[in-house]
Amino acid sequence: MGDNGERSDDEEEVTDLSNPDVTTKYMSAAGIVNKALQLVMDACVDGADVAEICEMGDKYMDTECGKLYNNKKGKKQIEKGVASPTCVSMNDLIGCFSPLKGESRKLAKGDVCKIDMACHLDGYIAAAGHTVIVGGEEVDDRRADVVRAAWTSAEAALRLIQVGNKNTQVSNIFETGADQFKCTTVKGWNSYQVKKHVIHGNKVIAVKDKENHEEKVEECEFEMNEVYVVDVLVSSGEGKGRETEIRSTVFKRAVETSYILKMQKARQFLHEVNKRFPTLPFTIRAFEDETVARVGISEAKRHDLLHEYPVTRVREGEVVAQFKYTVLLLPGGTKKITGLPFGKLEEQCKSKHAVEDEELKKLLATSANPKKKKKAKKDKDDKDEKEA
Repeated sequence: MGDNGERSDDEEEVTDLSNPDVTTKYMSAAGIVNKALQLVMDACVDGADVAEICEMGDKYMDTECGKLYNNKKGKKQIEKGVASPTCVSMNDLIGCFSPLKGESRKLAKGDVCKIDMACHLDGYIAAAGHTVIVGGEEVDDRRADVVRAAWTSAEAALRLIQVGNKNTQVSNIFETGADQFKCTTVKGWNSYQVKKHVIHGNKVIAVKDKENHEEKVEECEFEMNEVYVVDVLVSSGEGKGRETEIRSTVFKRAVETSYILKMQKARQFLHEVNKRFPTLPFTIRAFEDETVARVGISEAKRHDLLHEYPVTRVREGEVVAQFKYTVLLLPGGTKKITGLPFGKLEEQCKSKHAVEDEELKKLLATSANPKKKKKAKKDKDDKDEKEA
């Protein structure tokens, strides 16, 4: 490896956590996204404009990522920046709300805001998400239930994502955690293994959907040196997403599809996408010429060159909460590197419900990052030898 964390031409690239440079890039990206998340959380106040908040989050991630790994020394500069644009989705909106300025909304006191974002360094992605109740006042209605349910499920999942455990164990705990507060997990919002330049890997931690028997996720085991983004969304109602009339602004290049677009503006747009966002999600806001971007999006969608992230919502009157974090499966144990503490939500959310399930209680009482007791075992062995 070179001084810039890059491989020499005659070296085979090692892209998992067994490579210390890779771990460093994940950790550095995590530091940036955590600060961006706090910045966006602090901006979610009564009367704030959602488009401006999202733009601020993206700008911070791009700027801070841009400060790192700039010592080229003849090497090609690494890709870095936003890996998933900042979204602030309120109340019954499930996610992916990252509006253009002309289509934005203002936050109001009492809104339940889900913040979702990610950045990357050299393709190594750190994602994070958190829920904020605008205004900071104490709540004891379904908003409190859903926030508590999501946090409980996220904390329980963290304790189960250990080397040797199965993805199905985590899927089950999502459901159990939501049940304690009379809530349900949001269907279709799964958690994924991430790899270099891959935000949705092959290993999936699925949310159970009893009504959709056809959608089966293969059981898998968590392995050493893997990275996962755990995304927990819980609804106060049935947890089924519905399409909205809101324009989609988040897309990802469909790398498996190619087509030469006929319109010059569309070709110009796609060229820029391939250059700046070849594999990871982006937002229309990231393009200087919005008109070119809109034309390009329309044409590219027509020929299946983009994957769309639509803005969906649950049934009117329901509310959704979210917590999202990135974990590294390291030799010393599972390390959560993104996501913020429950913080003032602890005092703010006064649910009438509590965790009653005994197994879940036991799980939550354990450490989220148990330390290996190698030294203690060695001391015991030494003592046994002396006594013998």
